[in-house]
Amino acid sequence: MLQMMMGARVYDTDKFKQAMDSRYYPLDAMKQSVAILKSADNIDIETMEFGQYQPILAPLEINPNGAKPWLKSVGFARLQLTAQPNTTPLSTDEPDVIPLTRCALLDACIRKCFNSATPICMQVNVTQKAKDAPNPDLHDIVLEWEYGTGSNVPTLLNLTMVCPYVALKS
Repeated sequence: MLQMMMGARVYDTDKFKQAMDSRYYPLDAMKQSVAILKSADNIDIETMEFGQYQPILAPLEINPNGAKPWLKSVGFARLQLTAQPNTTPLSTDEPDVIPLTRCALLDACIRKCFNSATPICMQVNVTQKAKDAPNPDLHDIVLEWEYGTGSNVPTLLNLTMVCPYVALKS
């Protein structure tokens, strides 16, 4: 509960970002993460959702006291993103794939990264909405694909989880 109340500040640290990114970037690290997930008994890489793989790949980095606070934060974000309709296509190379919700879009992007013939690297950012932002009490995501020169096949996903605004307690 503390992490949800604190918003993005819990995960908006260089240490957390570096730990997460080291699992998904560069390509050799992403390939190693794919191999770990494929061999894990407690996840199906082809159907996994955002939030399920982090406790397997980086349990101490998401929370040294265990995965429950992480899963609670992710669950809260998933609930809010599931309630938000989506009109954004999955990617340039799959323009006809338009998941119905923002959460479904996030899940589809994650699966695309981990399940592509050549895995697609990710870089993760966590931020918090401004007090005066539209819907400051709701999660959002920003998903930006980078493509190889002259190609519409993605090589990198820049994933930003935008957490709700939470005022600092004085």
